Amino acid sequence: MKLITKKQREKLLKNGRNRPEDPKPVVKLFNPTGAATWLFTELDEDGDTLFGLCDLGFGFPELGYCSLKEISALRGRFGLGIERDLYFKAKGPLSIYAEAARNARHIVEFGPELDAAIENHRAKATA
Repeated sequence: MKLITKKQREKLLKNGRNRPEDPKPVVKLFNPTGAATWLFTELDEDGDTLFGLCDLGFGFPELGYCSLKEISALRGRFGLGIERDLYFKAKGPLSIYAEAARNARHIVEFGPELDAAIENHRAKATA
């Protein structure tokens, strides 16, 4: 499976060039046999350096940079590689996911932590 489609790559590169203030995640990658999950918003011109929310499953998700080459080379149990979530659609900007992940101690896509982060984001926008 391709980890990043051509369309996603173009969007990630555009975000990497323009550095929007708080972009929506473009792609979600995950370990099908483990707890690691990544939500990426940007790709540098080198075609390898991604930026986003990284959760290796230790209870401390963080914003940071990762190598697409290294993620592509990872193998989990049964030799399975990292996969792209074909159905992921961002519900908001990366800051919402980061806040929810800090509170839940892992990346979440639904539930009370994400709902609270969305509400906090809305409250700040209207203040």
